[in-house]
Order: sequence, then structure tokens, then C-alpha cells
Amino acid sequence: MTGEVVTRFAPSPTGFLHIGGARTALFNWLYAKHTGGKMHLRIEDTDRERSSQAAVAAILDGLKWMGLEWDGDVVSQYDRVDRHRAVAEELLAKGNAYRCYASQEELTEMREMARAEGRPPRYDGRWRDRDPSEAPAGVLPVIRIKAPQEGETLVRDAVQGDVRFPNKDLDDFIILRSDGNPTYMLAVVVDDHDMGVTDVIRGDDHLTNAARQTVIFQAMGWDVPKWAHIPLIHGPDGAKLSKRHGALGIEAYRAMGYLPEALRNYLAWLGWSHGDDEIMSTEDMIGWFDVTDVNKGAARFDFTKLEAVNGHWIRAAEDAYLVDSIEALLPELDGKQEIAARYESRRAQLLAAMPGLKERAKTLVELVDSANYLFAVRPLDFDEKAAGILTDDARAVLAGICVELEKVDDWSVDALDAAVRSFAEANELKLGKVAQPLRAALTGRSTSPGVFDVLAVLGREESLARIRDCVA
Repeated sequence: MTGEVVTRFAPSPTGFLHIGGARTALFNWLYAKHTGGKMHLRIEDTDRERSSQAAVAAILDGLKWMGLEWDGDVVSQYDRVDRHRAVAEELLAKGNAYRCYASQEELTEMREMARAEGRPPRYDGRWRDRDPSEAPAGVLPVIRIKAPQEGETLVRDAVQGDVRFPNKDLDDFIILRSDGNPTYMLAVVVDDHDMGVTDVIRGDDHLTNAARQTVIFQAMGWDVPKWAHIPLIHGPDGAKLSKRHGALGIEAYRAMGYLPEALRNYLAWLGWSHGDDEIMSTEDMIGWFDVTDVNKGAARFDFTKLEAVNGHWIRAAEDAYLVDSIEALLPELDGKQEIAARYESRRAQLLAAMPGLKERAKTLVELVDSANYLFAVRPLDFDEKAAGILTDDARAVLAGICVELEKVDDWSVDALDAAVRSFAEANELKLGKVAQPLRAALTGRSTSPGVFDVLAVLGREESLARIRDCVA
């Protein structure tokens, strides 16, 4: 092995990039960055019936959106099938593999006998040492590895520790099918070797595979990579993560208004930690990440925690970045066509309003909703609570404050604040009795950013027009 760390992310293109896969990619990426190494991307597309180009595109888009760029070209496992077959032939030549002519009926019989005797189903090795001249006519053989039959195979794992597998449980598994196609076990080993992978970081559902793959590495005389099998993500109830928990595609999180830096932060924290740090910049995570610090136990996905982390990154973000992020998101949001149509003309106002908007929002979708008043067309539609605020008494207050606001020349937050407070004092009203109707008249909602910020962002002409609509 070279001194450089090389990791890989190797998803199957049978669906979207789900949240567990995204975390695996992140851990590989962080470890590569931390060590000054590389992360390769391999698409494990040998299952032609279930693989699709749409899924490949979704995986690539998801990784790019998350900011997880890979090194070199994307590798297609299917394109390397000739190389996989060549290695199977090489194992035959070395005497470390053999052709097996057992029929489906024989294999079924083996399974049924094992079940009757209370044993796990295992191939019984009947063709392991037989002469190929005994092969029955017309039967296409599979190629099986000659697995060691005694002792144990040791998987030294950076997360799980040393895990020992009795070799009698591994059996002589198939590496090349009768149709000439390689099995997953063989393809992964050949690809990892040829791509120079030094560290395999993946879900702990692959731990048993690591033992079988170690057998192939050793049979070829190749260096075995370092293993790190990370626990899967569970739902808040401790059950395996499902769609109801949040096992959605990365594109779904994007559409829900999460920022990529927030998702990176949360997923890194989900199963790995650095002291008590919950908010971590990408630079911090790269500096701190070590795969040996990944927790052994399954992490529990928590939307409330994700929202809190996302809210932090929204507040910390540059206003212009949030404006651009909302623009990119709008086409994916249902019912936001009107906002999308007016976005360019309202961009400057949205930018001006962002400091007040981002203080309360936990997602970009909430940001869009709270900025709705900027894109509203007169006369405004009032939600139920705003309509309830706009009583006859409230409209009378609006008529009075409208006269005072018409006198304001310096349409700034401070000047508007002073004018409204002065009006409230002069009429012996609490500030809320003026501010609440104003907010409803200006936004059509009962909640919004600070009412003086709203006035300032909308501008003199639009603000006064909306107030007059309510008075009229």
C-alpha cells in the first residue's frame, strides 16, 4: 500500500441517495480530507435490472449539492466485468478457486438437509477436489473460491474492533456465476484493489462481507484494506430507519429547505462527535475527524435536532447566499409560482429584509413563508388571525397612524419606530395596539419580522397603499 489514504463511496444506483448513504459518503470524504488523501466514487451497477441512469444522476446530484466532491472519474462497476472475470480465471490458475457443477436440485437438497439438521445452509464443497473431467454434460459451472476450512478469518475493524469469523461458516462462496457474471463479492474486491483503496468505510451490515472479501484478497496475495464498519442510523424509536422516520432521498431534504452545510454538520454529529461540539464547520470537521472515533452504537435520527442545527446555519449565513439558495429552491416548492414569477423584481427587497427574516427561520421554506408579504399583490389576502385583528377599532387606529406615517420623510427603521411610538403615546395606546394592526395590514399575517423592518423594506409608497386598503 502507498502512504496515501484512499477511500471510496460505492452506492448501488437502484434509487435515490438516501440519508444513510449520504452519511457514509460524508465519513469517507471527511477521512480522506483529514488525512490529505482521496475519495473515489464507484457506482455498483452490476444489477442491470434494478440499476437506472436516473438513480445515477440522483446520486451524483445529491453528492454535489452536499459539497462532497470525489477525486477522478466516476467508476462504473459494470464496465469492469472483463477484469472481474480475468481475476476469477487467475484464482482458478492459482488453485484458489474451482468450477462447481452442482445442479439447482442438489443445492436445494443441501439447504433442506441443513435445515432439517438445524444447521445454517452451506455449500458442502462436493466439487472442491473433484476432477473437472467428471463434469456432467451440458451444465454451465459457477466458479467458487476455495475458502480456508479451518481456523478463523480476522477482520480488524477501526470501529467494531477485532471481529473473528470461523472459516467453517464462510463456505466456498460463488465468485463467478454460470452466465459469466461476477458476484458482488468478487467485483468489490477487484475494484477496491485496482482503485488503490486503503480504507473501506461503510455500513456495519457489510461486516460479514468483510470476512469473505478478506478471503479473496488473501487468495490473490493482495493487501487487505483497513476496515471501518459504521452503525446504521435508526429512527427516534430505536427501530431501523424508515421513510416515516426520515429515510428519504437527499433531494427531499433539499426541498424541505435544509442547507448543505447544516446537513453535513448534523450527519457528522450523528454517530461521531468531537467532545461536546454540536455546531461544527466543515473545516472543523475535517480537522477533527478520525474514523476510530465513530460510535459503535446506532445513532438515532432526530428532525428537531436537524432543524435546530439548520436554524443556526441560516442565522450564520450571508444574506446574499440565502437569497440565492431560495431562488434555487423555488422551482421545487409547490404553490410558490407567484413568488418565482416576481423573484427578480423583489430580490433587492428580499436582501434588505433578510437580517430580520433569518433570525426566526429554521428552514429555507420557513424563510420563504415569512417573506411572503414581499411578494403579495394588493389587495392582500388575510389569514384567519390577521383578519381577526383587523376589527373596526383596529382600522380606526390604522387611519390615524396612516396620517402620521404620511408625514415621515426619512423612511428608516429608527424614524418609523419613533413616529409609531409617538402616535401610540399621544393616543394613550400600548405599542402592541398599533403594531398588531399594522403588521396585519402590511403582511396579511399575524406574525412577521419586526413591523418597523417590514415598513422599511416595503418602502413608503407600498406601505401606505397597503394601510389605506385596510382603512378603506
